Amino acid sequence: MNCDRCKGDAVMHAAYSGAHLCEAHFGESVERRVRRRVRRDDLVPKDASPDDPQTWVIGLSGGKDSVVLTQILHETFDEDPRIELVGLTIHEGIEGYRDKSLEACVDLAEDLEIRHEVVSYEEEFGVRMDDVVEDDPENMAACAYCGVFRRDLLSKYADQLGADLLLTGHNLDDEAQTALMNFLEGDVAQIAKHFDASLGPLSEREEQTEFVPRAKPLRDVPEKEVALYAHLADLPAHITECPHSSEAYRGEIQKLLYGLEENHPGTRHSIISGYEELAGIVADQYSGDDGADLQECVECGSTTTRDVCRKCSLLEAIRAV
Repeated sequence: MNCDRCKGDAVMHAAYSGAHLCEAHFGESVERRVRRRVRRDDLVPKDASPDDPQTWVIGLSGGKDSVVLTQILHETFDEDPRIELVGLTIHEGIEGYRDKSLEACVDLAEDLEIRHEVVSYEEEFGVRMDDVVEDDPENMAACAYCGVFRRDLLSKYADQLGADLLLTGHNLDDEAQTALMNFLEGDVAQIAKHFDASLGPLSEREEQTEFVPRAKPLRDVPEKEVALYAHLADLPAHITECPHSSEAYRGEIQKLLYGLEENHPGTRHSIISGYEELAGIVADQYSGDDGADLQECVECGSTTTRDVCRKCSLLEAIRAV
């Protein structure tokens, strides 16, 4: 097939829009959607200036999503003195997996000449995910442990690095899955939290002083298009699934969405569009509702709703094995 814009050879067909695009116009399409999301979410404040630049910390895992996000943001803001990008990589301690993706992170950071920091579970917590999975004191999926530890370190080091924003490479598929899971679980409060934590435009979120604000500029781009962009741009992405990945429920939702998207192209976009609008309404409804009181964890001092935060309680169980 020919590209709809230049009649060159098309490298992809987007069933949800009917578009056939060549390599150049496909790349432009992905980049345009990321930059549009940056504008729509008000990520660059009006008072940002070279004298008071914004520090954006990117959760750089070395996978296709974070690598593509970093590359596009670098191309967008490399000549803009108002924005400084910093890559933050979390090494979980997964032999044969994270070491290779760390190499991709290092290569990309060197190519782009951006600051790059690496933090490990072993240095911070004295544990490695390979050992956690083997012991499994809480009888949970590996992702349940890892998600808690990763979020803690991303938040902690984003704060230490003086971040104004913490950006992650969640794509359209990721966000559509999360939206559908929240719908099916009937978790209205979580939908409101999702809006204020990372989904809504910064100007519309309820102000939070306890955490660095998060954003997901890649969330309008389907996963397969992210992978294709990484391939065509020859980016140093480590495209391999984590060997401990075992989110059973999310996996079911993923398969469900694959089927719906194949039979009804555009389903993911429709889910996210409606979800974002609903999340904004729900967030307004919950605005001013303090909910559970936030306090400092008695073990590590991090912000939590309980005496001992979830991270510390998991570490205690792991060390007791």
